[in-house]
Order: sequence, then C-alpha cells, then structure tokens
Amino acid sequence: MPKNTPNIHKSAIIEDGAKIAPNVVIGPFCFIGKNVELKSGCRVESNVILKGKLSVDEDVKIFSFAVIGCEDSKITIGTKTHIREFTQIGTQKSEDEKNKKITIGANNFIMGYVQILFGVELGDFCIVTNAVRLYENVKCEEKVIIGGLSTIEANNRIGTGVMIGGASVVTTDIPPFMLVEGNKATIKGLNIIGLRRRLDNKEDIEEIKAIYKKVLGSGADKILAQEIAETNANEYIIKLASFVASSNL
Repeated sequence: MPKNTPNIHKSAIIEDGAKIAPNVVIGPFCFIGKNVELKSGCRVESNVILKGKLSVDEDVKIFSFAVIGCEDSKITIGTKTHIREFTQIGTQKSEDEKNKKITIGANNFIMGYVQILFGVELGDFCIVTNAVRLYENVKCEEKVIIGGLSTIEANNRIGTGVMIGGASVVTTDIPPFMLVEGNKATIKGLNIIGLRRRLDNKEDIEEIKAIYKKVLGSGADKILAQEIAETNANEYIIKLASFVASSNL
C-alpha cells in the first residue's frame, strides 16, 4: 500500500465527503459518515461508528464499539485523546431538541462505557474512568479526574484539578483543586496530591489551603471570594476565588 494512502479495512464503510488523512488506520466493520474528518495519525479500531459533523485531531485513538455523533451533531476531539470501548459521545438528542456542540480537549483519556451528552466541554488532560455519565452542558476544566460509575448532572461546572471519587453523583459546581465524593457528592477537602504534582512552589499550596478555609470552610462565601479574586495577585487563588464567586454553590 502506498505511504500516502489511508489503511482502511475493506469491510469499512466510508461515505463520500469524509476527509481521511493519508496515515489514518480504520479497522473492520467501521462506519465513517460524510461530514467526518480524521486527521493525521488517527487510529480507529473495529466496529466504530462516527457520524455527524465530527473533527478528530491528530493521533487520536478510538477503540472498538465506540459511537460518536448523530446526524445533526457537531463534535470536536483534541489531539492524542484516547476513547475506549463502548463509549457514546453525542448519540442522543438533547432534551430541548437542539443539538449543541460537544468539545473534547487534547490528551484526554476517556475509558469504557462513558456517555457524554450534548453541550459538554471537556478540557485538556482529563481522565474520565469507566461508566461515567456527563449530562448536558457539563463544563470540565483541564486536569479533572472522574472516578468510575459517577454522574455529573446537567449544567454544572467542574474546576481545574478536581478529583471526583467513584460512584459519585455531582449536583452542583465543584471549584478548582477540590476532592469530592458521595451520593450526592460533597467536598471532602483539597486535592493535595494533585496540587503537589502540579505546583512546584509550596507557598502556592499553602495559600490555596488558607483561601479554601476562608471561602469554603463553612459554606461558600461568594462575597468574600469575589473580593479575594479582585485583590489577590496569585493566579491560582484568582482561579479558585473567582470560580466560587460565580458558582451555583
């Protein structure tokens, strides 16, 4: 096979209009719709269905029996993201009959049996483990980890660096750097391990701890959080405080 030709199994169905980069691999019994674009280095394993207006960036790997998109969907998937078996992204109609855009960032790891509904935005470097469900309009910032069998209810935001324990049901916004778990999920404290991995400056971590106690120690103090966001120079404190000030907590 020539180097500039995609490696497409003879049993795969590729509709006219689909854009397939030269070094893409498509396995047996796949269906690729007419408005799908697969960029360089993508690998699609067997029995995958890709439909709707779908743009898949470089080096994305989609594993067997995943279904992404429907006829009217608009979905983008960032580079080097892995989508494991039986995941469904944007395959169901939204409740208000409008198909909202789904944005999946770069370097994400989406594990098996995950369901992602319309309007979801997933930042970079997130890990979504097995059988998680993200309802409509959920917004996850970067470096979020969601434990298996968890549900994030519609219209909630998850801040950067949040870690959600397995089998949790999240019904509110979760501010950055938090550790949460439970049904329904509650904040258990700061994700200290995540902060240590992310921040080299220990003073930043100590300042985050202090602000956390002030604005979330006994319920969300949105007025104080807004004051801190407007007066503190630390980017991480601004991120935490401004999120709390505008949250639905």
